[in-house]
Amino acid sequence: MKLAAVGSNCVDFYQNVEGGKAYPGGGPVNMAVYTVRLGGEASYIGPVGNDDFGALMRRAVAEKGVDVSHLSVREGKTAVTQVSLIDGERVFGDYDEGVLSDYVLSEDDLSFICTHDMVICDLWGKVEGQFCELKRRGMQTAFDCATRPEDEAAQTAMPFTDVLFFSSDGGDTGALREQMRDYHARGPRLVVAMLGEKGSLCFDGERFHSFGIVPCEKLVDTMGAGDSYIAGFLFGLVEGLPLEDCMAKGAANATVTLGYFGGW
Repeated sequence: MKLAAVGSNCVDFYQNVEGGKAYPGGGPVNMAVYTVRLGGEASYIGPVGNDDFGALMRRAVAEKGVDVSHLSVREGKTAVTQVSLIDGERVFGDYDEGVLSDYVLSEDDLSFICTHDMVICDLWGKVEGQFCELKRRGMQTAFDCATRPEDEAAQTAMPFTDVLFFSSDGGDTGALREQMRDYHARGPRLVVAMLGEKGSLCFDGERFHSFGIVPCEKLVDTMGAGDSYIAGFLFGLVEGLPLEDCMAKGAANATVTLGYFGGW
């Protein structure tokens, strides 16, 4: 498995932890790190600013074994989300997307991505409009809609997405299944709903596949659990596993992440 993780990265800055502490992350970055953790290869393709947070991001991701040869450094600020810990819960504040605001994949980036087995982007990655070109070049594509599959970015990518992920807290209902059928009709080969503690549901155009969770001995933190699931699922898919086994691999990978604080 060789994953190209494209687009958004973000430093979560905890204002009231140790006088202010920065944790590097962002969906595609997390997925790249988790893919390497599973024994695969991964590259992160995206921009950081020429500030201290950008240097932190590059160093931290590289130390996890992710290829950062196409992590570009641009004049400006790295994307930052302000976070506070209040009674053990995260409260998210302002988000500044910094140099991500006008990000576009270069021809060199596109060619590099095509040396991988799969490319994944998320809702904030800015490259949804280039998914059509990636598909034209023969890439397997995946897109994470988070909780907002009706957003314009998700809708733009959907016709050119092989594996579409989104999150829902409503459980396996008739309405959810109808929603998944609708998304499948718009282009994706597989539609996967991540349902938190209720497991996951996958629609392949003919039937629904469901999987529960892999129990976590001690739940520490849910940050990154969904990204871990996606990395595990895609890893299994590229390796040719049956869909239920892909879902199980995603769930098991998420459980590892639940056992410690922070995404990674």
